[in-house]
Amino acid sequence: MNATRSGWALWGDRLLLAITVLVAILWFLPVLWVVTMSLKPNSELMRSTWGFIPYPFTLQNYADLVRLATVPRWLTNSLIVAVGMTILVLVVSSLAGYAFARLQFPFKRTIFVLMIAGLMIPEQAVFLPLHQMFADWGIHNTHAALMLPRVAVPIGVFLMMQFFRAVPRELEEAAELDHASRFTIFWKIMLPLSVPALTTLGLFTFIHAWNDFLWPLVSATNANMYTVTVGLASIQGNFAQTQGLGSIMASAVFASLPIVLLFLIFQRFIVAGVAMSAGK
Repeated sequence: MNATRSGWALWGDRLLLAITVLVAILWFLPVLWVVTMSLKPNSELMRSTWGFIPYPFTLQNYADLVRLATVPRWLTNSLIVAVGMTILVLVVSSLAGYAFARLQFPFKRTIFVLMIAGLMIPEQAVFLPLHQMFADWGIHNTHAALMLPRVAVPIGVFLMMQFFRAVPRELEEAAELDHASRFTIFWKIMLPLSVPALTTLGLFTFIHAWNDFLWPLVSATNANMYTVTVGLASIQGNFAQTQGLGSIMASAVFASLPIVLLFLIFQRFIVAGVAMSAGK
């Protein structure tokens, strides 16, 4: 009986692995197709876009993209916004998460409910008041305007709160016996322990900031303040009419490459952080 169950379990594992591989292939094929088209001459793509082998091979589409004088500026804007937003989100989420997990203060439950309710409000629903508020402040077409609307992230606060709740209270009590202040406990004990959670939140925040399109499109009306997503989208119409489909695919790959590299470098931290959060 046990042998039969082991056999069924083995076949179940193999079936699950086969389905996972199939889904991964189906997901990867469009990505491979885009990369292939970006490496083909536009004259060849006018005849056919089919095929996963870039033959004949060319880097001209990427060369035409890099030669645009505004592309380095757009990349710099995206980097400033993504890094700045990531730092601010980590600071706000870690402080708020620790407060909800460990501190007692008036209206704590009410504030927490209001924070979680923010997850149910589509970000597009607040674009009009945000745009009007930033216009009154006169900060549109600045890096601050691109970062500030995404600083308070309810899911980030909830993630950090769940992590801090799982840390044994004995660690804090031991520090209190040594007359450590609340901020010292947070800074020297809790924060170092939360590196996996902070890394996961930071990576997801950076990816979201880098890929964000709608708010930069609304807030940045000056071409010099475009992020890379808005900037490349603004020139795709011209590329489609002049350079062709290969240049559009090259711009898509160019915008996605930093995120892919970031994920490949930090993927073990992402997996560990997600597994940790799910387990807790």
